[in-house]
Parts: sequence; structure tokens; C-alpha cells
Amino acid sequence: MTDRLLTGIPRLDEMLGGGLLPGKLTVVVGATGIGKTQLGIQFARKGLEQDGENGVIFDMTARGDMQNHADYADRLFEWKLREKLAGQKVHPHEIWDRETGRFDSMHIFHRAGRRVTISDMELDDWKSWKVDLQKKIVEAIGFFYGNFVHGVRRCVMDGIEPTDRPSDSFQFHMFEYIYHQILRKESDWVARDLFRAQFRQNAETIEKRNYNHEDIGCLLLYTCHEMMIDELIERRIESGDVLSNANTIILMGKYRDGMKMGRALCVAKHRGSAVDESIVPFEIDDHGIQLPQA
Repeated sequence: MTDRLLTGIPRLDEMLGGGLLPGKLTVVVGATGIGKTQLGIQFARKGLEQDGENGVIFDMTARGDMQNHADYADRLFEWKLREKLAGQKVHPHEIWDRETGRFDSMHIFHRAGRRVTISDMELDDWKSWKVDLQKKIVEAIGFFYGNFVHGVRRCVMDGIEPTDRPSDSFQFHMFEYIYHQILRKESDWVARDLFRAQFRQNAETIEKRNYNHEDIGCLLLYTCHEMMIDELIERRIESGDVLSNANTIILMGKYRDGMKMGRALCVAKHRGSAVDESIVPFEIDDHGIQLPQA
């Protein structure tokens, strides 16, 4: 089996029995500001050491405010993120050139300023938004494929905003497409979706640049309403919730210690591996998330 993907947090890797399983979905659940983005940046950066390439960050925030990934990456690791701008035209043949095909991050709904739920829109608005979504999907295919053919083996999906019903969120609709039709699809079929009529003329290069989609790890940062770790542990998983299909679930929340509040995490689910289910306090400093050694 392919080596496990290290998170960049040694104690968390120990809790996970050696790290995350490649080719599987990991969901990190917590309220805004709890530290999910720091964890995601640490996981992505660990790719440089373990895989030879930094992971990539795909931001689906739709209300105009990014998740400050560039600031975190620079502060924690002096890592200058190279962003692919939404709407930036990249012709399929430019994928093969690292300069035009390899990016660290993308904010797909940059300046969209849209609400995240379908029920918030009038029918005509939703029809118009669906057309725009299709264009965004094409951009997403180019972003991920362009990175994977250059050796990237991990991605962080961030910016999904909380909704009462996940099925009502267009962000979840897009995530489901990306996960099943890009991340979990054989590379030559992803290439067909990207190159379309130009597939045959690029077939030789596509064959040489094939990658194994089962090696790719996906970390989804999932913002919820619940703030306390006990509330997260008791949280009910609804049918169709992305958590029901996740291989691994990491919960991040606050806890009360007398008159003080602290942060803690626990691994609520980790199929196919031994797991330490302890609730472990953590701190965030200039080097990111720090867990005490066992």
C-alpha cells in the first residue's frame, strides 16, 4: 500500500496510526476561527517533504472574503503561494509547462459575492448561476490536472460555508463533482474532460504524464455552527452529509476549563486503521497547530 500521508503534526499522525490514507477523503470539522486553515496549510506544506511537491489549496468561499491562505503560508513557512486567478485563461497545451500549469492555490468564486444556498435564489438566478458553475468546473479541471501531472499528490478544499441542508449548497454540489469526477477519476479520463477535441493530438504526452489517482489525498475543511468539542462529538450526521462518506473525520472545537476556554481535537472516524480517539488539547503558535506529545 502507498505510504500514508503525514499531516505535518506528529502527534496527530500518531493518533491516526501513522497518518492519513491516500486515495481517501478526510474531513476536518469545526467552527470559524478554530484552526482548520492552519491544519490545512500544514498538511499541504508537508507534501514538499514527503511527495516532492507542495499540496494545493482550493478555496470555495463565495462571499468575497478569502481564507487568508497566502498570509498563513507565508507566516508559517515563508511559502509564497502562487495563485491561479479565477477566469484566467490557460489553454490545455499550456498544462505541460510547469510555469503555466503548476499553481499552489485557486479561489474559484473570487469576487462572486453570491449566497451559498440554492433556496436563497430566484429560479432565473439559479439557472444563470448553474451556467457560471459549469465554467468554474472547467477551470477546476485545469487547475487540478495541471498540478497532478507535475507531481502534486495532496489537496486541501476550503471555504465551504455552513448551511442547514448540505444538499441545498451549491458549494457542496461543486465539491461532489470535483471529488468524484476529478480527484477519484483515472487521469486519462480527466484529461479527456479537459482536452476534449484536442485529446488525440495530446494523447502521447497524456500517456507519459499519467498519475495514479489512488495516491491523491483530499482534506476537506468543513465549517459548522457548533463551537464546543462536545457538541461536535454529539452532532448527528444527516443522510447525504459529506461526513457520511468520509474515510476520516477530525473534529476541532473549544472546551471549558474552569474560567478559561481552550481548543481541542479528536479523531472521530478513521476507517481501515487503528486510531487514538483521545480528546487532545492544542495550541496555535507561529509554527501552526501544536499538540503535546503523548
